[in-house]
Amino acid sequence: MILLISDLHLEEQRPDITRAFVHFLHGRARQAEALYILGDFFEAWIGDDGMSPLQQQIADELRQLSEHGTRIGLMHGNRDFLIGQAFCRRAGCQLLNDPTCIDIYGIPTLLMHGDSLCTRDLGYMKLRRILRHPATLFILRHLPLSARHKLARKLRNESRNQVRMKANDIVDVTPEEVLRQMQLHGVQRLIHGHTHRPARHSLQVNEQPGERIVLGDWDQQGWALEITAQEARLEAFALD
Repeated sequence: MILLISDLHLEEQRPDITRAFVHFLHGRARQAEALYILGDFFEAWIGDDGMSPLQQQIADELRQLSEHGTRIGLMHGNRDFLIGQAFCRRAGCQLLNDPTCIDIYGIPTLLMHGDSLCTRDLGYMKLRRILRHPATLFILRHLPLSARHKLARKLRNESRNQVRMKANDIVDVTPEEVLRQMQLHGVQRLIHGHTHRPARHSLQVNEQPGERIVLGDWDQQGWALEITAQEARLEAFALD
């Protein structure tokens, strides 16, 4: 069994999500061969050198799962793209590129966070290019922690305000970009998060049946995609 989740947005203000995730790790995830976390795992990440007690706790919980035998892959999201190798070493997980192509029970599958698919949101795409540039990343990682905290709060507030003001189709994926990425990587299945719109979409890729699976966010409920050799199930569950 393979499990995939995304968009937990873990933070001190939502202890219910943290409790649900720890329960998930101690239960269902221990039965899995691998767990893939596709971005926005944390609400904000200012750098491995600025881990909060909550973030350290989560790293240690992931380490326990890894030592139990479940492989863990972690992908950057738009909220936590400064997660680095120090966190991954402590957590016993592998930092994945976005996008990453893996084989799941014989099916080549493209994994993405999903924000890079929202190409109609021109303002966000421009900001993303700036923030992910190596020079910007170097500067961000070397700012004082207080400055990084302030910048993270500013970016979160601006992001929330911008999303409320934009049309739904602007902040959703661009269908043409979805097809382009799937064709580029030679896959018939794409799994991503980011949009907080859990669903399974059938589509045609290179005149063959394909599927795009969107993971849900952990807010009012939790979401997980469970894949076995026989089937794939996208399921919601209560946080309590």
